[in-house]
Amino acid sequence: MLRNGDRRGPSHRRRRIPWRRFGAGAGVAALAVGLITAGPAHGQPAEPPGDVAAERARGPVGWETYRDLDGLARSRTGEESLQFSSYDRTGGNDDGFNGTYSCLRQSGQGCVIAEHTGAGEISSIWFTREPLGDVTATGNIIIELDGRVVLDAPLVDVVSGRLGAPFAWPLVGNADDTAGGAVIKVPMPYRESMRVTVQNNPYFYHVGYRTFPDASGVQTFDPGDPARDVLDRLRAFGVSDPKPAAPGSVPVRRDFDLAPGASTTVAELTGPAAIDQLRVRLPQVVASPQVVDDGYAYGPGGGSSFRMRVDPANDGIRLIRRFDPQVANQVADVRVDGVHVGQWRSGAAAPGRWGVEIIEVPGTITAGKSEVTIDNRFVSAAVDVNEFRYDVHSRVGGEWERTDVLDLGPSHPGEQAAHGYRIDNRVFERTKLVGRYPTAQRDVTASDAVLEGARLRISFDGRTTVDAPIGEFFGSGLGEHDVRSLMSSIDPGMDGWYTSWWPMPFRQGATVEIVNGSDVPIQGATVEVTSAPTQVGPDTGYFHATHHHGRTVPGQDWNFLDATGAGTFYGVTHSMRGLIPPNATAQTSQPLSDERPGALAQPRAANQRNYLEGDERFYVDGASEPAWHGTGTEDFYESGWYFRFGTTFSMPLIGNPSHEMANDGCQYDCTGTYRLLVNDAVPFRTALRAGIEHGPGNDEPGIYSSTAYWYGGFPAQRVPDPAPPAPESPIPPQAPSEPVPSGQVPPEQRPSEPVPSGQVPSEPVPSEQGSSTERPAAEPQSGTAPTPGPGPQVPEDADRWMPEAIREQLGWRDR
Repeated sequence: MLRNGDRRGPSHRRRRIPWRRFGAGAGVAALAVGLITAGPAHGQPAEPPGDVAAERARGPVGWETYRDLDGLARSRTGEESLQFSSYDRTGGNDDGFNGTYSCLRQSGQGCVIAEHTGAGEISSIWFTREPLGDVTATGNIIIELDGRVVLDAPLVDVVSGRLGAPFAWPLVGNADDTAGGAVIKVPMPYRESMRVTVQNNPYFYHVGYRTFPDASGVQTFDPGDPARDVLDRLRAFGVSDPKPAAPGSVPVRRDFDLAPGASTTVAELTGPAAIDQLRVRLPQVVASPQVVDDGYAYGPGGGSSFRMRVDPANDGIRLIRRFDPQVANQVADVRVDGVHVGQWRSGAAAPGRWGVEIIEVPGTITAGKSEVTIDNRFVSAAVDVNEFRYDVHSRVGGEWERTDVLDLGPSHPGEQAAHGYRIDNRVFERTKLVGRYPTAQRDVTASDAVLEGARLRISFDGRTTVDAPIGEFFGSGLGEHDVRSLMSSIDPGMDGWYTSWWPMPFRQGATVEIVNGSDVPIQGATVEVTSAPTQVGPDTGYFHATHHHGRTVPGQDWNFLDATGAGTFYGVTHSMRGLIPPNATAQTSQPLSDERPGALAQPRAANQRNYLEGDERFYVDGASEPAWHGTGTEDFYESGWYFRFGTTFSMPLIGNPSHEMANDGCQYDCTGTYRLLVNDAVPFRTALRAGIEHGPGNDEPGIYSSTAYWYGGFPAQRVPDPAPPAPESPIPPQAPSEPVPSGQVPPEQRPSEPVPSGQVPSEPVPSEQGSSTERPAAEPQSGTAPTPGPGPQVPEDADRWMPEAIREQLGWRDR
């Protein structure tokens, strides 16, 4: 089906009560990993003060989640990551189409979708529904924390940023920003209870939340705090380090060539220290030629203007424009801070291709500034002047570095607003244009081989914990696609770098290597590793990037990570190569890709993206039921409707930077995604098995690869016995509380006594990679329904609950 429909697997039969029991149990805690702490470089430090101990036990809370990114490596011994969602409890396909499982219960305010008694934090909220993610019909969202309403407003206004900071892009995003979803990434801590209610049935949703053993140091979310520093930091995603500058940082750079099968050490570092930034440049690699984008055009008397970030240390900038050259002879004047710097001149028409123009601006206009205003004015054109994207590079120390990006068009309202974009005499808008750059296919093939075959390998204190393909490590496993995320980026433009900002602490030494496992010689490459001395406490884990590649296996989830010991899972880059051929047909009793002779009594056209019909399922500390159980693959990446049928997008924590169809090395249909769990990390004490299904029956064929980002290095911890079962409704019904008036702050909460913590690290052991070594899904608990056989993509009643327009786009016909 098209959206989160058919679902198979044992966990789909679980009841909601066990989740609530875990959430309500004050003694249930999982070991996570977070911030570098002060202390002697060697040996055990003295027990920290109470407040510090509590913070370590729990990890950063509230806005500190985004401010304290240096601390991703520190242990978090007192929290748990859980999820409510609308998945079908019977194992069927109704993950939201009928809204059957979309309400925990009804209250006087509407449909309750999440509630918890105890201390914790709402970390991530996602919705989608017809039409294509527009949540207008959901009505108001009401969030109650500690018995007081902190948010009561139309959901569509919240996710569209109309309420203003802190509910502003990219902490929120609507269906245009996310290609089909609606997200809220504002962290909302609470001391005693939380409840999330929507006025009307939301259909598809998930709510991620953290639970704490007590309220030590927790202050209830204040909707009056705009957290503008956090917004500014997140809006620079993919172009600057989100962490504060580290004192004493020293870059180590190495230029090299590397033959196939060879390896080279590019940096050897001495600790205690931490790698703060790692960059790779591969000049021989060409960008993937197909790009999906949207944009605008202005006519006579019109133009556009916007703000762009630049490096104050620049001695000049260059402004890069992407445009559609099927319109000939586009000419526009360009001014920077009111000074004329040149003209855009597109030249002759070139239909089907993307055009790129560059204007270099001297430092006399831009030096010492952190922001400039660009103004474009129409001069002449065969029809109009169009614009799809602008990049700005700053020249610092003789080198060009990307310092801002503005992606334009109807699918980027939040990004436009953040840059103050305006357009006069707009005569045209394009919601989706698929174009190509004129790149030779042999160069694309060689480039993809390097990005997939050459590996980044890093060892900390004698342990190799990073071993992943260069492309996927930085965010793209399907070639050189543009990637902008909070913790890494790929700049496919001129002089572009691949950059990682994950903090990587070590105690004694670190070795960074490049291994060329491809059959293509690497020439003229550069690696730069920036590190700084720091004190590494005993509760500091090692950064890991765990790669997994292979064919999907029927009946087995694709494992992002299967690790023992203790640590914290912080996200994944995921590359999916679907193997559903275009001439495949299916009937209701077989997977959509089934081509066996005689198996197709009722043939249907193939859905080549049916592999996206799989749920994420995260099993923590050996549990037989998942702590996270989602509603679909693009839902996990907080988009919807197959990423609005192939519309790519980038946000700080979620993105779909690539979609390829039967070209550029993709046999049928291929999708590249990422999700970073910075705000909703998954801690584990003894083990974690985090994976995702492939298709509604977990049986669609594909070649998958993934690189999981996590911190580990801690011994397995004892998991406390579960608390007694909570009542079916963990928060008793109560009259709706009064909302907090706009601009006012709820009463401050007094912190309680903190919780001490601290453990000496030892290394968790991930399982061997490859689909052949994946562990089978855990057996269902007693009392749950048995696992059904492979299920259909289209249920018998699909014609009733799936809109006709969607069925037609998939090629499905009425019965």
